[in-house]
Amino acid sequence: MTSHRLPTEVRLSSIDDRQAVGTSARAARSRSSLATWVAPADRRDPVVQLAEQEVTRIQALLPLRHERMSVSPFTFYRGSAAVMASDLASMPNTGLTVQLCGDAHLSNFGLFAGQDRAVIFDVNDFDETNPGPFEWDVMRLAASFMLAARDNAFTDQEADDIVRLVASSYRQAMSDYAGMSDLAIWYDRISAATLEQWATEVGGQRATKQLNKVIGKAQSRDGWSAITKLTEVVDGNRRFLDQPPVLVRISDGEDLHPWLDKLLAQYRDDLQSDRRELIRRYRVVDFGHKVVGVGSVGLRAFVLLLQGRDENDLLVLQAKEAVQSVLEPYTKSCVYEHQGQRVVEGQRLMQAASDAFLGWVQAPNGRQFYIRQLRDMKWSPDIAKLPVGQLAGYAALCGRTLAHGHARSGDPVAIAAYLGQSTKFDDAMSSFARAYAVQVDSDFAAYTAAIADGRVVSGPADLSGDRILERHQPIVD
Repeated sequence: MTSHRLPTEVRLSSIDDRQAVGTSARAARSRSSLATWVAPADRRDPVVQLAEQEVTRIQALLPLRHERMSVSPFTFYRGSAAVMASDLASMPNTGLTVQLCGDAHLSNFGLFAGQDRAVIFDVNDFDETNPGPFEWDVMRLAASFMLAARDNAFTDQEADDIVRLVASSYRQAMSDYAGMSDLAIWYDRISAATLEQWATEVGGQRATKQLNKVIGKAQSRDGWSAITKLTEVVDGNRRFLDQPPVLVRISDGEDLHPWLDKLLAQYRDDLQSDRRELIRRYRVVDFGHKVVGVGSVGLRAFVLLLQGRDENDLLVLQAKEAVQSVLEPYTKSCVYEHQGQRVVEGQRLMQAASDAFLGWVQAPNGRQFYIRQLRDMKWSPDIAKLPVGQLAGYAALCGRTLAHGHARSGDPVAIAAYLGQSTKFDDAMSSFARAYAVQVDSDFAAYTAAIADGRVVSGPADLSGDRILERHQPIVD
């Protein structure tokens, strides 16, 4: 197991020394060697690896997880970050450490609102974040675009070109960040204005018009859109809908209130003082469990409806269970005692602007959670509906965005020196993505075979009959 540390000591070195660190990393892992994927002889069964993740999850929801993952190789890939982490760890690495997203597939990027209410584009999922070698994130992102292109029936050449755009955009952006001051890197963000300029350069007025529609859609997905979609008014009181298994309203009996009040107080105490004062003005009026994502299905994910001064002053928070990162067995052990804190600190380090309500709590049963605002102008594209040109543009955007997160947490000078100015890195990422997509196809076939023969159960979550009691399992288990 390789130990990875964020390179704070490297930042104190001269530019020449930092560049030398980057170029010397080629001896540990040459750029051309990144092109190769050969499964090791002792590679673990991916079906077994996924089953190991599920031991502590809500068992009644696991069929839904498998149903979502079994749609296509791409949806399987979304839910199998643990498998790829093991695969990446089986190869040498550069040792150029950054704060990794850990699950940097293309659906984990998108638009959301910063604290100043401006819409920005950034990475938006950090459940697996942990320090590690920068190339792992790039390789996961590259392979996700290859799989998406194949799902969309693009030609081999179109898919290869799209993946090269991911890598070249990352490489060129990292070169730019290597020439910027640390403060300039820190304050940089991909704002709506930046997106509009990019759209104009890439696709002219038509692309700009399409982008403005997307931004408008994101702006409409504010806190009230979540309230409208997830709640109803009964006898003058707003409460969550009861739509099992995706949304399960949990009884608001008197025995629940002290438990929730204690958790909210714990969460509030760890916020910055200004947010602490803000959240103190709200009280919990309803509580539920909401299934989210693909690979996350089965993890406990609560939603809390809070009310402020009146019935029109409402806020929906999500408390999502945080467990050990899939990266941790292969990288640096988590430096935090609380896995929720790991997620929050990693997000703050990588994102240009993070949710004002980010925090973490620990339930009475010892389970750990991180908290964020639900659906605050969040938007990601429907990949299946993107034509070649738009997916290519999105690939370039994601590559640049990932480079920014890595430049904030790692050493852009060293990474840029490693990447160089040629297309060697771009070509290697394209070759790796194609080879790894074949591996994903094989894993997907093994996974669907396990579903077919009953070793893995896929289908709607069973919340009927006697199992309806498990609707309350998220609180008591």
